[in-house]
Amino acid sequence: MARSSFPSGERLSPDARQILAAQAARAVAYGLGSVVIGASLARRGLSGTQVGVVLAALLAGTALISLLLARYGDRVGRRRAYRLLLVAMAAAGTVFALTSWLPALIAAALTGTVSTDVVESGPFTSLEQAMLPHTALDTTRIFGTYNTVATLAGSCGALLAVVGSSAHWLLAYPVAAAAGLLVSSRLSTSVERAVELEAKPRPPLHRSRRIVLQLSALFALDSFGGGFVPQTFIAYLFTRKYGASPQTLAVVFFAIGILQAASFQAAVRLARRFGLLRTMVFSHLPSNLLLAAIAFAPNLTSAITLLLARFALSQMDVPTRQAFVVAAVDSSERTAAVAYTNTARYLTRPVAPLAAAAALRVALGAPFLLAGMLKSAYDVGLFLLFRDVESGSGAA
Repeated sequence: MARSSFPSGERLSPDARQILAAQAARAVAYGLGSVVIGASLARRGLSGTQVGVVLAALLAGTALISLLLARYGDRVGRRRAYRLLLVAMAAAGTVFALTSWLPALIAAALTGTVSTDVVESGPFTSLEQAMLPHTALDTTRIFGTYNTVATLAGSCGALLAVVGSSAHWLLAYPVAAAAGLLVSSRLSTSVERAVELEAKPRPPLHRSRRIVLQLSALFALDSFGGGFVPQTFIAYLFTRKYGASPQTLAVVFFAIGILQAASFQAAVRLARRFGLLRTMVFSHLPSNLLLAAIAFAPNLTSAITLLLARFALSQMDVPTRQAFVVAAVDSSERTAAVAYTNTARYLTRPVAPLAAAAALRVALGAPFLLAGMLKSAYDVGLFLLFRDVESGSGAA
């Protein structure tokens, strides 16, 4: 991967602006949904089992549609697949807004276009991460901007729930989808795979199969470790172990969002100087040691300090990881590579909370220790496997 000669003053291209605008509109809806969906399912009287089925369908839909994109996304065309997802998002959000009929909710969830997290990860991101390298010379910088926009817009969307938390607010989904369709209609052909230039059709992965399999295995391990301590579980543990109030947790999670946004931008600068791989590993590994240390925090103040320090570092690997994947494969393989590596993350994460619940029987801090150990193993494995790869600034 060659170093980029990216000029620091380069402006966003029209394609980049349109993708970021579509993503921002979607992130606002997803941030709102992260608060409203769970509350509305509870108010509608769904049982714990029924809610579990809906959440399982959400995870299954994310993985299923991502796999379909990996196999067929470039055949359909990236822009066409993007618009189809936006149409599906509008329909799915409308279902969640207007009905509590379980089969309809499951069908909507299986579209893979409904998110319960403030910052979404799913089939949309797989397509966007494949298209964005065609819009800028410096992929690390564009991914840093991409993740910053998602975090800030998603946080603003979550704040909208203060105004109203009725299920009808989920009609923000079709509104956001319409906005996305409007701006994405102006995407140029440069974001496509350009299969017409190939002498003969090739499978979605050909030259890069081995590296994608290696990265998928490592990302699955990292995601499994992260699944031990999602933010909802951190809130639960801090409340149970330290007696943290909801108001305190709200302030802490807001601060985490700001730190994440800042770390995305810091990662861009560090990657230019030290390369993608070193920035990924040597910011992520200390953050995971801080995560493990939370298990031994004697009080709430020290636990929050360690948590904030951890998040100041941990997200630097996000834009660099995304840039590393697209730089490591042929441009014709980006859709498949991003979709497969993302799907690997989706498949392992849901299992971890079950293991974390079992670990609580040993000690309340055990999930933090296990998460830190697993994610540190990912860092070491990533460095050992790819340390001989020249990881520059992520030029396409």
